[in-house]
Amino acid sequence: MSFSLWNDQIVKNEEVLVDKEDRGYQFGDGVYEVVKVYNGELFTATEHIDRFYDSAEKIRITIPYTKDKLHQLLHQLVEANNIDTGHVYFQITRGAGPRNHIFPGDEVIPVITGNTKENPRPLENFEKGVKATFVEDIRWLRCDIKSLNLLGAVLAKQEAYEKGCYEAILHRDEIVTEGSSSNIYGIKEGVLYTHPANNLILNGITRQVIIKCAAEIGLTVNEQAMTKEQLLAMEEVIVSSTTSEVTPVIEIDGTIIGNGTPGEWTRKLQAQFETKIPKGIKA
Repeated sequence: MSFSLWNDQIVKNEEVLVDKEDRGYQFGDGVYEVVKVYNGELFTATEHIDRFYDSAEKIRITIPYTKDKLHQLLHQLVEANNIDTGHVYFQITRGAGPRNHIFPGDEVIPVITGNTKENPRPLENFEKGVKATFVEDIRWLRCDIKSLNLLGAVLAKQEAYEKGCYEAILHRDEIVTEGSSSNIYGIKEGVLYTHPANNLILNGITRQVIIKCAAEIGLTVNEQAMTKEQLLAMEEVIVSSTTSEVTPVIEIDGTIIGNGTPGEWTRKLQAQFETKIPKGIKA
């Protein structure tokens, strides 16, 4: 038996009901988060929940209970589904009301749902590296909001998949922004480059952890946008996300990065990231 989060309750999956006029379904009017679970423990849950509330505030949705209450519910959901290594997904929509682009009145109550998935770490990707492809970034200009509107990212990821690649590296004109579901980094001469955290990218929680890890291992961080040409000339390239962790990119559209294997700084970042992973103390 599997369980879901539905507003402020943990219920059986089949008990969750979503109205056909829910604005998340009709407009993508909502925001979401994904939190990694290691050894039964929520990883960086506080940071994810903080961003969840920030995203909701940016689109003027009021979450109907406290951050502590949400954290408690997510913990209960992970325990109910006995998740060891995987993730928990949760979202909020503005709620259900007659279809109208204008926000509904205060009588419409936001709807929160969440679920879990057992999902092993992609260790082979970490060890061997992955391929990527460049795709034009056609998304809206508020990528700092973790919105339910993911069609641009979905189309990019599908294009990458059809080319036999793990990730699509998005660019606006010649400037690299981020991946379809990840942040992007280049390393050259002891400096890690990554796009500044502005409206054109999502400031990933894993990105924030990696920047801290870089400081701890003596890798200089420069939050500076790269061109496609500059990225291809990097000695090492990495993508990161909640599920990708620190994944080396060894080839982009046929161009081999470095010597075609994960580089020295990448290995150091992976090792430092590993020290942050919970070893079994419950969330």
